[in-house]
Amino acid sequence: MADTLKDIPEFFESELGESIIARTDALGAFRELGPPDLCHIIKANAKPGVREIGSYHYVSGVDASSSATLAAYLNSLTYSMDESQSWFTKSNAWRIRSGIYCCFNAFSRVDVRVEVKIPGGVESYYVDVRGERHEATASIWQETYLSAILRAVLYSDDSYYRLAGYRKIDPITSLSAEARFLEAVENLFWRGWQLGSKPEIQVATSVHNHLTAGVMKYFGDSFRYGPADPEVGALLAQAYIGQNEEIKAVKVLHDDLKQTPMSYPLLHVQVDFLRSKGQYDMALKLAKFAVNTTPSEFLTWAKLTEVYIDIEDYKNALLTLNSCPMFTYSERDMHRMPAPSKTHLPIKPDIVSSGVMEEDSAGRETEADPNLLRLPAPALHGTFAKAYTLLTRLAAKIGWDDLLKCRSVVFVMEEEYRIQKAKEEEKKTTHSPTTEYSPVEKPISEKKPIEEEASSEDDEPLKSNEAETKSDELVDNMENVNLEDEDKSSSPKVDGPNITAPSLERPQQAAEDNKEKDLESKAPDVSFSFGNKRLCERWLDNLFMVLYEDLRVYTFWRTEAAHYRAQQMSYRKTGTEWELMGDLALRLWHENEAKEAYEQCLDHKFSAKAWMKLLEIYAKEGNVQKALLAAVKLTVYHERWYHEIVYPTEIACNLNKLIRKEGLSKMQNILTSMNLPRPVEKLMTRYFDYGELFKVEGYEL
Repeated sequence: MADTLKDIPEFFESELGESIIARTDALGAFRELGPPDLCHIIKANAKPGVREIGSYHYVSGVDASSSATLAAYLNSLTYSMDESQSWFTKSNAWRIRSGIYCCFNAFSRVDVRVEVKIPGGVESYYVDVRGERHEATASIWQETYLSAILRAVLYSDDSYYRLAGYRKIDPITSLSAEARFLEAVENLFWRGWQLGSKPEIQVATSVHNHLTAGVMKYFGDSFRYGPADPEVGALLAQAYIGQNEEIKAVKVLHDDLKQTPMSYPLLHVQVDFLRSKGQYDMALKLAKFAVNTTPSEFLTWAKLTEVYIDIEDYKNALLTLNSCPMFTYSERDMHRMPAPSKTHLPIKPDIVSSGVMEEDSAGRETEADPNLLRLPAPALHGTFAKAYTLLTRLAAKIGWDDLLKCRSVVFVMEEEYRIQKAKEEEKKTTHSPTTEYSPVEKPISEKKPIEEEASSEDDEPLKSNEAETKSDELVDNMENVNLEDEDKSSSPKVDGPNITAPSLERPQQAAEDNKEKDLESKAPDVSFSFGNKRLCERWLDNLFMVLYEDLRVYTFWRTEAAHYRAQQMSYRKTGTEWELMGDLALRLWHENEAKEAYEQCLDHKFSAKAWMKLLEIYAKEGNVQKALLAAVKLTVYHERWYHEIVYPTEIACNLNKLIRKEGLSKMQNILTSMNLPRPVEKLMTRYFDYGELFKVEGYEL
């Protein structure tokens, strides 16, 4: 079309400038790193009387260190106008008259903007939450530059930002650019907590925040921890361990723990190091100490749970998991745009002609059994998703039946609660109102520390954290998980012979805190005794039901598949069903079954998720040929959707794993032997060029 850009996505406005107005209105709602950059352009037609049109697209990775670099990006768009016409020679030709580039500064919470008029001048300023303009200073530019790079790094694989029309390009393309990035990190490191942190961390610190996460992702995905040496012990020790310089790491931990012995990030690095060496007893003591020093953080309790699972102390693992403080999941920063009048999502001709590109399938292959679609586990986020991972790890270790037995030993069950309540009600009716009771045992509402209940060691008891974990928002969050009884007690419908899956016991509900509160209000002067049992948190009760649904569907799938194989019958599922079953198997720690399901999925339809999961599995197995094929498919798919970024991405990370094992030369030779179309081979060699330029481990082999 004459009014569109080549190879660059565009959303056309109904009213000129409405996207800029929408972004300005949303500035006060951004809480962390902010949304991707917004590039807005206005096009004019050479023919008199034709109305100007406005369009925009999202972008990340553009150098935001100065007004000149952002203006250069806007100017580059003029070369993307359709070359088949020239506004000098055709009366109805379109040209870019002006453009505005918006980049959110996550440190100062302002939107830095560069406005370019073509031909003409460049104006730069920033807009605050009130919509007022101010002059951008040098410090504002440095903050903006670092904010832009962190978004490019952390959003490179973020499924939340799979926006149509979101163009991702490489934020760091040279050694000098990397040095400039590290310089900005050093200057702003101690303000990193202002950016917020991952959803499972309640309070951002100098060690746990989006800045440090971005640095560790950038260097960690290429296993180049050497340049990542900010002056914080936990990160520095992690960097040394990543470089296999363990003696230096231990020395750093020793020196820094003498200065700050209660730093849980330092303790956690030491815990993970000890676990990798099989020193679980020492790791357990440190993990307990980390909980005592910071009982309000989810990470400390989760780490202790992991150690208990390592040492096969499953009762304590369940008790500790129950004590985890849970936080309401916060959505990433994003603003809504008015509905565009028109959308332009072009495909590069080289990609179309390569013969490698596969579009997402439509039709029957996208259909799926409602039992698979309704599984609640994929809807979990933040601390709930992390806690569910720990629960599934427990189930994979001991099995569902033993997990239920462990649960009934550890927690007060509903039937026990009813029986005990009935006994106490009977006591109330058989004693006179003036009788005084001398409490002998702790009431049901008083939760004992974990160590008093289930451990004979002499370590300090873990601090209770229930006062910090009770919130109506949390309860509402978990109650929204779809746990309907209807249709879930029956097996999924299938086409074929009758198949009875092995019975899977539905878990009984444990006594909950709301019942406990009700009990206290009705009979505050009566003491109940449940031995050493604790009350199960409602969110954990719900997670058991989520796990039950996953296991029920998984068990039926494997039984059904085995039956069809025994009958020498073809086992048919749609591509989407195979993809969902692959996800289900991975959640339950069955990697071989997941691999089988994802491969079956790809026999029926194209799935970027299935290719990505298989790439991870193939890289872990060391299967270079299949891993490269998966990387080719994903690279072409990403290029089609304007993800031009090479690093850091999951594709690059997995290829770097193989480069470490096999060497760069072998990888290059295998790629050459695949006889890919020239445009596709050129896209793939970017990963190896990056490895050679930045000296990824194995580049010299």
